[in-house]
Amino acid sequence: MAGGRDGGMRGSILARAAIGVSIALAGVAFAAHARADCSRGMLRTLTEAYVKAQGAGTPALLPLAKGASYAENDRAMDIGRGVLAGALKVDFTRSFLDTTQCAAFTELVAATGPHPYVIHTRMEATGAGQVSKIESVVTDQGDWMFGAAEHLAVTRSQAWDEIPRDRRDTRAVLQAVADAYLDNWGDPELPVPHGAPCARLEGRIDTGARNPAGNTCDMGAFPQKLKVGHRRYVIDETLGAVSVFHDFPWLDAGLPVDPGTPASQMFRIEGGKTRYIHEATVCTTPGCGRARPGS
Repeated sequence: MAGGRDGGMRGSILARAAIGVSIALAGVAFAAHARADCSRGMLRTLTEAYVKAQGAGTPALLPLAKGASYAENDRAMDIGRGVLAGALKVDFTRSFLDTTQCAAFTELVAATGPHPYVIHTRMEATGAGQVSKIESVVTDQGDWMFGAAEHLAVTRSQAWDEIPRDRRDTRAVLQAVADAYLDNWGDPELPVPHGAPCARLEGRIDTGARNPAGNTCDMGAFPQKLKVGHRRYVIDETLGAVSVFHDFPWLDAGLPVDPGTPASQMFRIEGGKTRYIHEATVCTTPGCGRARPGS
C-alpha cells in the first residue's frame, strides 16, 4: 500500500509523543491532587490490619474514620454485610503503598478454604492513620477466568521486591505505562511498553507459561474499541507497582457495553516496561457469557 510504511512511522512517532505527554500530565495531575504525605509504615500497618480483619471476619479490626465508606464491585454497602465480615483462610497477600495519595492496595488470595476468592482491595487513609474509604473487586467462581488455586501458585512464585532507589521509575512514568495498556484497548495502534519477559495473570490463566522468557502481555485487538473509564490508582514507586481499579467495557455480555463491569489491574514495572500484569474481573453471568467451556 503506497505510503503505508511512512504513515506507520509517523503514527508510531505520534503515539510515542502521546505517551510522553501523558507522563507529563500525570505528574501535573498528581501534584494537583496529592494529599499530605503519609508514611509507608502507617500504610503497612493498615494493610496488615485489613488482612487480619479478613482472616477473622471482623471489620472492627480496621481503624475506620468517621463516615468511612465501603464498597464491593462498585456497590456501596454496610461493611458488616460484605465479604470482610466473613472469615477467610488467607493464603497469600501482596500490598502496594502510596504515600502521595495516602492510599494502599492489597491482592488477597484465599484458595484453600471452602469458598475460594481472589480479592483486590483499595484503601484510602487519613493522616491520622484511619481508613476513610475501602473498595474491593471481589472475584469467585464464575467470574472471568477464575481459579484461585492456579492464581495462588503463580502469584506467590513472582518477585515483586523493592527496586533499588537509583533504578526506580517516577510515579508519573508508572501511571503512564499502566494507562498505555488500558488506552490500547481503545486504540490498538498505541504502543504499550512491555518488557521481555512479561507475563499476564488473568484469573487462573498465566500467559507466561507458554513462553517464560518472552513478552506474552500483548492483548491484541478487541472486537470494538473500548474506552476504559472510572480509573482509580495506587502507585508504589518503591515496588515499581501500580494498581488500577476501573470499569471494563464490553466484556460482560450481560451488561451494556458501557460502562461495563468492575475490574482491577495490577502492574509490576521495571525500567519503564511491564514485567507482570494481574487482572481480576467480575462477571454477572458465568464467564461473563463469553468464556468457552473449560477455558
